[in-house]
Amino acid sequence: MFEQQPPDLRQKVKELADRFLDSNDPSGWFDVLYADAAGDAARVPWARLTVHWALQNWIDRASPQGEGKSALVVGCGLGDDAEALARLGFRVTAFDIAPTAIAWCRQRFPDSAVNYTVGDIFAPDPSWVGAFDLVFESRNLQALPVSARSRAIEAIVPLVAPNGTLLVFTRYRDTDAAPDGPPWPLSETELDRFRELGLVERDRHPFPEGEGVQQFRIEYRR
Repeated sequence: MFEQQPPDLRQKVKELADRFLDSNDPSGWFDVLYADAAGDAARVPWARLTVHWALQNWIDRASPQGEGKSALVVGCGLGDDAEALARLGFRVTAFDIAPTAIAWCRQRFPDSAVNYTVGDIFAPDPSWVGAFDLVFESRNLQALPVSARSRAIEAIVPLVAPNGTLLVFTRYRDTDAAPDGPPWPLSETELDRFRELGLVERDRHPFPEGEGVQQFRIEYRR
């Protein structure tokens, strides 16, 4: 969890994010961070080297049937969540903006059925439009500044297939005032954008992660 990382790592993340934002490249800092980690997952604030417990909780509760279905993991990091979905039978594509992260995934899971690929949250592969029964977005939007967030949401929503599901994990703020970050929690106004783009919110479940940090697992359907 970001709040539990050493102060020097938190400061590094903030400085990287600010520097790349100033260069109008709000996601470019991710590969720098992965490369600087030099194979040490402890230097990647969100890396757990296991499936996110909230995703496992959703799997246990919802019992999704993956056989014959496709799934996309947005900003897959080191791959643990993608592997969990693949074990359910989904045909999984997992992308990350950071080539170092994708190489790391392939090294960790050399025999994986997951299609790990470098991709841009702002410009996904056009062949992905409407192609995925499940799209999983975990804490990537909150790592983008407010000024870039709507563009990312508008790119993600079209990837959900008819009758498909978008599963979102995010920090939440109860005001439209711009937050300090990273991470930058999402507001209700920003979450409304998913609905404006044609998705229906089916479930919203709060979960704690870090003292004083409100977070939600939100399930949308097309």
